[in-house]
Amino acid sequence: MSLNLLQQEVMAETPYLPEADVTVHTDRLSEDEREEVLAFLQENPVHTVVMAGLIRDNGLRSEHNRGAFWGCRNSAGRLEGVALIGHATFVEARTRRAMQEFALTAQLCSRKHMILGELKRVEEFWNAYADEGQPMRLACREMLFELSGRVPEVRDEVKGLRLATVEDLDLIVPVHAELAESESGVNPLAVDPDGFRRRCRRRIENGRVWVLTDNNRLIFKADVQADTPDVIYLEGVYVNPAERGRGIGRRCVTQLSRNLLTRTKSICVLVNEANEKAHVFYRLCGYKLRGVYDTIFLQQNRD
Repeated sequence: MSLNLLQQEVMAETPYLPEADVTVHTDRLSEDEREEVLAFLQENPVHTVVMAGLIRDNGLRSEHNRGAFWGCRNSAGRLEGVALIGHATFVEARTRRAMQEFALTAQLCSRKHMILGELKRVEEFWNAYADEGQPMRLACREMLFELSGRVPEVRDEVKGLRLATVEDLDLIVPVHAELAESESGVNPLAVDPDGFRRRCRRRIENGRVWVLTDNNRLIFKADVQADTPDVIYLEGVYVNPAERGRGIGRRCVTQLSRNLLTRTKSICVLVNEANEKAHVFYRLCGYKLRGVYDTIFLQQNRD
């Protein structure tokens, strides 16, 4: 399917708000602003789920966010944008000037790994950022799929689908690293093995990784990267190559989705544009295409 046809199928991107005749300033956000920021992000919950999830998990100022949260506020006191600028950079800007402010702020951070967001918004951010920012290393387009409402029935319950434990860590780490490398071209076990392993362990300890195993073999895996009352964001969905084509992945995702929808309104997942088999897979699981995203991976500065 061509990009033009995809864009006809998905929801339109949120338009910018008119800009009031006031000035703006951009500053680090503090814990005192937590509830205001979450309310701001909740106005567009599917597209802000990662930021909202990190704030709910870690607060606005935490090393676990791997970056800093910034707010663009006008002189009337109103937030016009919120951004996480760091290893992974996300921007929710309600005005063009807020987008430009965040792009200029991001130029001062030299440790970014990627920029991710809706297609047109990432393009605008990049146009304002690129001249003085880190060079692009790789770019890819992704489709946002969402599931809400009624979930397809599970004919046969997958016995053994469960939350992972620390004992599963050695099975999970290499698989999650392989998935990350397939998207970014960088193996996190090669550049930060201890940090990557700690982050995988913490996610398991927080009850965010679901697995199906058999005789110390990983059959299925899925990570709840962000968990909010409005949206849950899944990543790292994996089916063992030897088990593909047998329906186990579809049964696991459907069963997991039914479970997660008891505590949230919808579930979303990003799928690479070129992975047409995955597009079909998620549609069969009841997911619908909701947006077109771009990810820009950045060239790392060497000290």
